Amino acid sequence: MRSVVYSATGDSSVLHLADRPTPDPGPGEVRVRLVVSGVNPTDWKARAGLTGPAELPFDEVTPGQDGAGVVDAVGDDVTGVAVGDRVWAFLAQHDRAGGTAAEYTVQPARRVVRLPEGASYDVGASLGVPALTAHRALTVHEDGPDRLAPGALDGRVVLVTGGAGAVGHAAVQLARWAGATVVATVSSDEKGRLATAAGAHHVVDYTSGDPAAAIRGIAPDGVDVVVEVALIQNVDLLGRVLRTRGSVAAYANTGGTEATLPFRAFMALNARIQFVLLYTVGEEALQAAAQDVTAAVADGVLGVGDGHGLPLTRFPLAETAAAHDAVERGTVGKVLIDL
Repeated sequence: MRSVVYSATGDSSVLHLADRPTPDPGPGEVRVRLVVSGVNPTDWKARAGLTGPAELPFDEVTPGQDGAGVVDAVGDDVTGVAVGDRVWAFLAQHDRAGGTAAEYTVQPARRVVRLPEGASYDVGASLGVPALTAHRALTVHEDGPDRLAPGALDGRVVLVTGGAGAVGHAAVQLARWAGATVVATVSSDEKGRLATAAGAHHVVDYTSGDPAAAIRGIAPDGVDVVVEVALIQNVDLLGRVLRTRGSVAAYANTGGTEATLPFRAFMALNARIQFVLLYTVGEEALQAAAQDVTAAVADGVLGVGDGHGLPLTRFPLAETAAAHDAVERGTVGKVLIDL
């Protein structure tokens, strides 16, 4: 099979296309013939050695946490999926050498989920890291639900900062599906258009005027949940817009590594700041998120493409390095690899 591999961390030049034996599934594992692979910031950061161990734990790694395709072989003791099923896979490269930038991947059955009828492989490859992260961010509120479904967030106001990003897009769509009033912050009219297409009820340009006042104008009592892409830059804003007992779910460290908090503001609100990293949320939370995300997809949520607020940028497998570079440059929307 064709597979993109690297044997040392570094810039995207460490990636190269190679022929490797097609792996066979062992007990509890399935093999997926991949059709589309998704690329996330975590992929290039791990490849560059910015996250995880500086020394690779394997002699060779195939990148890629997310992908979609067809199950073509199963090992012993596998239930829930069968040969011929259309599926999406998540955390494919977590603690494993073989990710989704390849024609085939072998994964534990718990990391492979049936793709609802009518959902494209593009949708399946765009779930994984963004959608599961968004689900976790929307379910950590002390007074809120721990599962998402229609009506679960009725009466709540959700603020999604960076509403045009991949996680932001998923958070907007899932929050609206669950019944929340959704406010998204953006940095341009074009990104505002994307957030609106994703389903945001209100869009605030944080680069002009007083964004906190604008958000308070929409939600006079404050926002219940914030899905936060840039906590370091936004701490003062959050202290001004959170409702009492509100929750901030911070899933990225955009623009730095340390934050200074307005302590009294957050203390007076009894606010919760929950840090979110998908790799350590635990199996129970992952499985709950995968189930709820799949239910949302079955309801027609989490669509991709410009009309759904998530433009697609595509590369062939041989140009995986260029795909990593595109994500590192901050390409708006979702970057996919066609297999």
